[in-house]
Amino acid sequence: LNYKFFTQDEKGTKVTEGDGVAFRYIFTLMSNDSVLVNSANASQDGSGITKFIMPKSSFVGSLEDAMMMMSKGDSASFIVSADSFYLKTQRVAQLPPFLKPGDMLKVEIKMVDIKTKKELEENQKQQEIEMAKMAEAEKPQIEKYIVDSKIKATPTASGLYYTETQKGKGPLAKAGNEVTVNYTGKLLNGQVFDSSEGKPEPFKFILGQGMVIPGWEEALLLMAKGGKATLLIPSNLAYGNRGAGGVIPPFAPLAFEIELVDINTKPAPPQPKQMPGQ
Repeated sequence: LNYKFFTQDEKGTKVTEGDGVAFRYIFTLMSNDSVLVNSANASQDGSGITKFIMPKSSFVGSLEDAMMMMSKGDSASFIVSADSFYLKTQRVAQLPPFLKPGDMLKVEIKMVDIKTKKELEENQKQQEIEMAKMAEAEKPQIEKYIVDSKIKATPTASGLYYTETQKGKGPLAKAGNEVTVNYTGKLLNGQVFDSSEGKPEPFKFILGQGMVIPGWEEALLLMAKGGKATLLIPSNLAYGNRGAGGVIPPFAPLAFEIELVDINTKPAPPQPKQMPGQ
């Protein structure tokens, strides 16, 4: 393992197996100096920072060995075997076509943060406590909303509150039908998180294929073309303990106004759709 530090805290606490690391990186192929991947373009949240739990070293002179030389705030460049990185660390069956045996990779790393295994465990416990509090708060939220909104509907077996505001005409929608829906979704504090209003066209999807939250699936099977309804959907029929889109918190019950604009009983093959709220 060849390395060069640009900044180094020699007295700092080094990364160890099981620690949580947050870092930026650039992979370059040594033979032609071409950039293979840059975390600035690869991170899911756009921060350029990658996070994972430090695994056991996959081979002597591995990238894991390199990172376990580093402390928080360090930046360095490492040269590692491309063969070993892809075949042993990445565990791919064969080298990518742009590589040949004996190629070397230069990897520049900036260590943004380190969380020890103990800190991760403490953070996990704290998150579990916070999640438990949010879960406990859901039922009172729903009960208050029912009173404030004067909802008369009784919940279905799953816990969905379905209130028909306009009766549709014709047969009810069925699994496999393509439905066209206008909607507005709100948190129980009244904040609108998504709406079809102002979009080029209503939302279309095929019922029964998990393309929307379970609360929608259940409600639309109760509706006919032209029908309108208000829904109070508990989190277990919505986005559960995950939340969605950075707007819908974990364990958030949701209120929807929906209109079943049309039903197509012979839809085209399904295309991927983005669920409301995401």
